[in-house]
Amino acid sequence: MHKLHKLKIKMGLTEKLMKKKERMEETIRNQSEDFNSLIRVYLQAAMASSLGIVDFRLLPDLKLFKQKLRIPTEGRLGVAEKKYIRKLMLAEYGIEELFFNEIDSSVKRCCKKQNDMQNYFYLFQGFSQDLFMAVAGEMQMALRLPAFFRSWIKRMTKDTIHNLLTTNDFKAADVRQAAMNVRAYKEKLHFSEEWMLQYTFPVLMIAKGAKQKK
Repeated sequence: MHKLHKLKIKMGLTEKLMKKKERMEETIRNQSEDFNSLIRVYLQAAMASSLGIVDFRLLPDLKLFKQKLRIPTEGRLGVAEKKYIRKLMLAEYGIEELFFNEIDSSVKRCCKKQNDMQNYFYLFQGFSQDLFMAVAGEMQMALRLPAFFRSWIKRMTKDTIHNLLTTNDFKAADVRQAAMNVRAYKEKLHFSEEWMLQYTFPVLMIAKGAKQKK
């Protein structure tokens, strides 16, 4: 009976730990989706304000965001939405004006007409995938550290991004190829190293389950 009691306690603790892990994983997924959604909305808002787009069929994420939060239009569509997201992401993730200014500049340089939008999204998606894959591949040891090493992890992220853009000394072939792709995307989209840091670091911290800046 004593052994059976101990077994029940052990099973109960295991079940609690599994449920806690599942809740944490769900929270991380939701936070990652929120972050990515805000980026998509900002990109669409930047395109709308730059090109004077009013057709919401071209801006599905922006439409949903605007309706959900009831953001009134200020002049051109996208202007008020950009302001809202800038304030929100500064408060939640510590993302600074440089990040949004470079997106605005990138969109203006790459999207001269509405037909350029699809290609831009394609480039941005490819850039994001290769960037995160390369950074994660080069920071495997650092990413195992607890989230309270935040400053050290950020410094390592900055150094890793710099190395991806300036060196060719990569052990893994997939990381080497991703680094080459990142360099090509960077030139096409006109993003700086600092922009790449502000983009990747919040995502890495979300993946570690860290509380976001309030």
